[in-house]
Amino acid sequence: MANKGNQYKNRVELAGRVSGEPSEKTLPSGDVVAEFRLVIDRDDREGVDTLDVAVWKAQLRKRALSLEAEEWIGIKGVLRRRFWKGSTGIASRWQVEAREIERI
Repeated sequence: MANKGNQYKNRVELAGRVSGEPSEKTLPSGDVVAEFRLVIDRDDREGVDTLDVAVWKAQLRKRALSLEAEEWIGIKGVLRRRFWKGSTGIASRWQVEAREIERI
């Protein structure tokens, strides 16, 4: 199927609570990222989903780092799969790359 008119979309909109304190780290490339986990209740059954969130833009990183554990937030962003070379070879994980964060 051809991509006519940019019909494929990678958009994520989530609401949940922050799990733990956000952290900031500098990668070997020199890029800086803030990371935290978002806990989301499941609608259809008991339990929760816990998603890793990455924040790359400087101003939004500042907001992310001001979040507190158990705080309820809304996020808009995109889903990304990150790859890196680990001690046992190539590793990967899925993250939500936040483009907007708001307290709710």
